[in-house]
Amino acid sequence: MPKNKKVLNTDIILTDIIDFSKLDSLQQLEIINFVTITYKKMMLQMLANSGMPLEKFVLGLISTGDGFYCILNPRLKGYGIILGLSFNHLSEQISKKFRYFKGMRIAAHTGDIYEFTDILGHTNYIGAGLNDCARYLELKSFSISTVMASESAYESLRKFLSIFKDFDALLVKKGFKHSEMYSFKDKHYHEKKGTIVWLREPGIINPPNINFNSIINKGKNR
Repeated sequence: MPKNKKVLNTDIILTDIIDFSKLDSLQQLEIINFVTITYKKMMLQMLANSGMPLEKFVLGLISTGDGFYCILNPRLKGYGIILGLSFNHLSEQISKKFRYFKGMRIAAHTGDIYEFTDILGHTNYIGAGLNDCARYLELKSFSISTVMASESAYESLRKFLSIFKDFDALLVKKGFKHSEMYSFKDKHYHEKKGTIVWLREPGIINPPNINFNSIINKGKNR
């Protein structure tokens, strides 16, 4: 391992535009530009509501060509599934604007990553956490109105909700649902465990601020 490089364990959200490769080049350009601008605006508004700068919220946003990885600050571990559900809500709004946009498949995973400097001198990330997150998008059966969450991501969410009781109450109010935990084999024949999650009342849920004071009960002592 390179000197001074430590492993980071955090939430990773991966988005994938459905049937992106079937679009013509101009449609691909149009939709990727619109998705990028729209998701950025959404995150900036969420962070304005919680008084948190973008660089404190995420470690990185990595383009995959037909989507992106969003790597959360480890201090917000457990919020990843909720952010994935917020991404999903925005995806459904975008599908109303573009006839050819069929939505996004979204996965959330908690795993290990390493930071490195790429050939252009930019901070980038690599590691099993990113690879494993992608494996959860191999399932073709889950609806675009849901998020595929790994077993580790779901366990992180449970710990998060045990700390942030108001987020727990909000998810109950919005009708948070999940499937039973089940196993599947990925393309490398490795066994994975995950659950499909969704909200009966979808929407965008802002994160807690970086000091772990909930924005829902802002100012309330913990």
